[in-house]
Amino acid sequence: MTTAPMPDFPAGFRWGVSTSAYQIEGATTVDGRGPSIWDTFAREPGRIVDGSTGDEACDHHHRYAEDTALLAGLGVSAYRFSISWPRIQPTGAGPALTAGLDFYDRLVDGLLAAGVDPVATLFHWDLPQALEDAGGWLNRDTAARFAEYADVTAARLGDRVKLWITLNEPFIHMSLGHGMGVHAPGRVLLFDAFPVAHHQLLGHGLAVAALRARTASPVAIANNYSPVRPAGDSDVDRAAAAYDALHNRLFTDPLLGLGYPDAPGVDPTVVRDGDLDVIAAPIEVLGVNYYNPTGIRAPEEGSPLPFEIVPLDGYPRTAFDWPVAPDGLRELLLQLRDRYGDALPEIQVTESGCAYDDAPDAQGRVDDPERIAYLDGHVRAVHEAIGAGVPVTGYFVWSLLDNWEWAEGFTKRFGLVHVDYPTQRRTPKSSYAWFRDLVRR
Repeated sequence: MTTAPMPDFPAGFRWGVSTSAYQIEGATTVDGRGPSIWDTFAREPGRIVDGSTGDEACDHHHRYAEDTALLAGLGVSAYRFSISWPRIQPTGAGPALTAGLDFYDRLVDGLLAAGVDPVATLFHWDLPQALEDAGGWLNRDTAARFAEYADVTAARLGDRVKLWITLNEPFIHMSLGHGMGVHAPGRVLLFDAFPVAHHQLLGHGLAVAALRARTASPVAIANNYSPVRPAGDSDVDRAAAAYDALHNRLFTDPLLGLGYPDAPGVDPTVVRDGDLDVIAAPIEVLGVNYYNPTGIRAPEEGSPLPFEIVPLDGYPRTAFDWPVAPDGLRELLLQLRDRYGDALPEIQVTESGCAYDDAPDAQGRVDDPERIAYLDGHVRAVHEAIGAGVPVTGYFVWSLLDNWEWAEGFTKRFGLVHVDYPTQRRTPKSSYAWFRDLVRR
């Protein structure tokens, strides 16, 4: 880790941390909440590495006041959380549950009282199971249901939430949940998953209109981006371009009025007249989630994919075996600037973080110097991008708490705060103190 002083960021730069509902809330049967696709998926044998579920997770639903105090102690200006769709509409349609909205009402009021801006994500992958039973995101009707959910939620919270994010990482939800089957709902469609992409984006556009009718707060979407690093033979450039179009452009080009790129699997017959205009509704913020670059080489003969993802050598690795590459964050931010020019809205880095095997020492302290080094490098990369003219106005660490990490269960820890899952004891790590001191500057 560099010992150089951290450079100054622009006045008003938003420092925050992020979480998601299914990963921390628990209380999956409280107050009428319906089942989500992750409740179903986690109960299928062999789906989750340690056989766990999010039934209790971090028990945030009952401990939100304690977690709000941790946010206040951290001194961040914003907290990005997600709202559980099945906690608001158990079947994904119909009247909103008062008890579900009451919980988020209390959370939002508590955040404001602590001086923390609420940043709410409407969909962080926990689709109501009833909608999945009707086809899920393969069904165009789900986009309309999502807009109704946005409307009833913003009707209650729109006067206090400071930034609305419609979807979290629609590429990951499409590719891992519907293309490869390693996330909920577990479909293996490969490139036949394109309708999931289009209907998520259509739902985003319809939700933007619903939010505009209820709130004056800015609206965003949070995409996962990964700069592509070619590796291999003479066909690798073609393979890298195909992967870049799929991962980095499929969910951004149409948002910014460019239509769909020439990406694998794009099926124009799914797109109806007027859809692209709905999808391209102006947004104030583009959320950028970044973890690592992707190594790509040409596929072996007979592969169903036009590329092969390969490890990148020469980088430190996280406990997820992801390469630690702060230069990748700077690279993608510059790429977004160069690719979209004046069409690019304000950017906030809505997720950036790393998993390590953190554990308390004999005195109960949790020292995580690798996470501090990771965050230091990535924050500096953001500063360099700002200096190069990229309109970045915020940085959110993933995550506030160690949590239930999707298919990895409780085996991967991303938090600034250590959670002892049997007791739910929270212990701020040394990275919590590092980030607190950075924010104070």
